[in-house]
Amino acid sequence: MALWARAAVPALRLWGLGGARAWTGRPRITGGRRPISPSAGASSISGSGGSSEQKLLLQDVAELIKTGACRRVVAMVGAGISTPSGIPDFRSPGTGYYTRLQQYKVPYPEAIFELAFFFQDPKPFFTFAKELYPGNYRPNATHYFLRLLHEKGLLLRLYTQNIDGLERASGIPASKLVEAHGSFASATCTVCRRPIPEEAFWAEVMADRVPHCPVCTGIVKPDIVFFGELLPNRFLLHVADFPMADLLLILGTSLELDGWDTQE
Repeated sequence: MALWARAAVPALRLWGLGGARAWTGRPRITGGRRPISPSAGASSISGSGGSSEQKLLLQDVAELIKTGACRRVVAMVGAGISTPSGIPDFRSPGTGYYTRLQQYKVPYPEAIFELAFFFQDPKPFFTFAKELYPGNYRPNATHYFLRLLHEKGLLLRLYTQNIDGLERASGIPASKLVEAHGSFASATCTVCRRPIPEEAFWAEVMADRVPHCPVCTGIVKPDIVFFGELLPNRFLLHVADFPMADLLLILGTSLELDGWDTQE
């Protein structure tokens, strides 16, 4: 377990770098000291331990949970778990958000998550934000599986790259969540840093207005992580979860960066 934990913490650190981008990839599951990655079959998992490779099935992982061998589960999830709910990922050609964002008249898709462009022209971002209004999309089986882990007392923590809020909507309590890229559940004035009620923020956004602070008139921004911003403190506070975990689930994310700027 100790060897596995030392490998997991750098993975978490790498996963959090690069601002608000979402990464897509195949699901992976790690348990004990054996990293497990997917093979060709949808229900088949292969893993290597030492110099030999061992073939495991999803049923084997389920058995570890059923028998109580794994009772402290950490999950890391990305955009891939929300696509069955109808939310596009970011990079898929033709269907991903970075393709669709061209309609918002941005100089390049990533600009919508850059602070400099946001302050220059916040309207494209808030047009995009309307798509993620709570209730537009519903959690799917993966979200409810993770909630079930919580209900069974097995979920130590759920780390998510997603800003769609479906983990919250599925019933997973905030105490079990680390929203590495923030969420739309809260908003803050960019000038006086006053917190703005969620209802007031969404009322302006849904009326196609740029939300402004009622005190200083500064632009109100939801508490999601833009490029160049620091990750939430909560992300760093829970790095200690990984040495405690006896099962790591990686779903809907490759944990890989692709040329993005990193934060130290």
